[in-house]
Amino acid sequence: MPRLLPLLLSAALLALSVTAEEKTNVILILADDLGWGEVGAFGQKKIPTPNLDALAASGTRFTQHYSGAPVCAPSRCVLMTGKHLGHAEVRGNRAMEKVDPAKYTEGQHPLSENAFTLAMAFKQAGYHTAAIGKWGLGPVCSTGDPNRKGFDLFFGYNCQAVAHSYYPPYLWRNNEKIILNQNPIPGHAKPVTGDVKLEDWIGQTYAPSLMINEAESFIEAQKSNPFFLYLAFIEPHVSMHPPKASVDKFPADWDTEPYRGQSGYIPHPRPHAGYAAMISDLDSYVGRVIAKLEQQGLTDRTLIIFSSDNGTTHPGPATTHFHIGGADPAFFNSTAGLRGYKGSVYEGGLRVPTIAKLPGKIPANTTNNSPGYFADWFPTLCDATGIPKPENLDGESLWPTLTTGTPLKDRSQPMLWVFPEYGGQLAVRIGPMKLVRQNLKTKNKTPGPWEVYNLDTDPSEATDLASTHPDLIKQAEAILLREVAPNPTFPLPIPNIPQSQN
Repeated sequence: MPRLLPLLLSAALLALSVTAEEKTNVILILADDLGWGEVGAFGQKKIPTPNLDALAASGTRFTQHYSGAPVCAPSRCVLMTGKHLGHAEVRGNRAMEKVDPAKYTEGQHPLSENAFTLAMAFKQAGYHTAAIGKWGLGPVCSTGDPNRKGFDLFFGYNCQAVAHSYYPPYLWRNNEKIILNQNPIPGHAKPVTGDVKLEDWIGQTYAPSLMINEAESFIEAQKSNPFFLYLAFIEPHVSMHPPKASVDKFPADWDTEPYRGQSGYIPHPRPHAGYAAMISDLDSYVGRVIAKLEQQGLTDRTLIIFSSDNGTTHPGPATTHFHIGGADPAFFNSTAGLRGYKGSVYEGGLRVPTIAKLPGKIPANTTNNSPGYFADWFPTLCDATGIPKPENLDGESLWPTLTTGTPLKDRSQPMLWVFPEYGGQLAVRIGPMKLVRQNLKTKNKTPGPWEVYNLDTDPSEATDLASTHPDLIKQAEAILLREVAPNPTFPLPIPNIPQSQN
């Protein structure tokens, strides 16, 4: 028997090695403010996105997928925790340097010590984990620090506000500040009246280049280990800072006037070309990730999910057609006819281009119209990788519909958005029907009425059916009564729901 021990130990180690190499890797790619219609596979005509289109052709394209919230931080909170906005700890964008300037100089409201994240689930299952890009769920060394929320490696912007600049003074590698630009380019500036020159807004070190390099290095370093990589790119969130070479790819006649900064952020001499360049660059990063997987022989066992944290950039002042930061959604048909933009719980603020690919498991070149949203990815990725699911997740696993191609007929979990910002808003989706309520935090304390839309026949939410569906309104209120937990940090008064509930 003693002679057998080394052989048994070797066999056990070999079995563990094989198991590790056979585990499914996961790469979750998140764009920032990418509109529903800004990818070729979802109808974009002017901006080429060949890599995302190829990803869609080799996997499944979701046509009714929604973000967790209509703005950055709460959407990412829903994604990372599997809790919808009725239960999410973070329900709005909250700058911690304004809340506690003595303690924080940057970062957003932190996830609590008790918040359990998707990365923590992967780490407990033996995965190597990394978050590269924009975080926004807690300052460095806070309870929401990405290293305390399950990520072995964090590299990028901890703070959303710092991420407004593509030539920032620094990025973070875990809790170490990495200096990039001695003369950083600010993400915000006053409007200008003279010439607008591209070179005035170009710095030395371009942060997105470092982040995609880091992602490639992580994939190569972990090729023999199961890994979870969260790639939260900053494109196409303004400011518009793309390199000149990227801007020059697009036609000069697209731009007949410069953007002078009248809708905030920084000026740009060619705003249409600049915006297209950011999306084109984002597409190139996706291509580089796919190429690195192929190079390392990881393609067939790596699940790739691509989505966006919310819809395209919202309007600026009424005196200009430029949206915030110089974006022009009308020029690009960025919402593809959907109503609303970032900051709105209408479809244009929430419905996002979403793609999933895993060769041999997810059928190629398929379209799936199952309604789903960010809360669903936690249980879905657990099912896809065979790791244990925590209890009390709000999402529903999309893995059965992803692998069979059969759309979900009825969801067992509700889809809802409880958003205290931009005037206070609600949305609940029940089957094909969507109920919306606006202006819950107005000064005169007169909330807007319920609106009801049939998304099967009216995806642009043009015809309000509230007067003929009082039963649906009662059903939505019952869902909110059951699903909305108190959150004094992000309060929202909901009519007909006791104040202790919200």
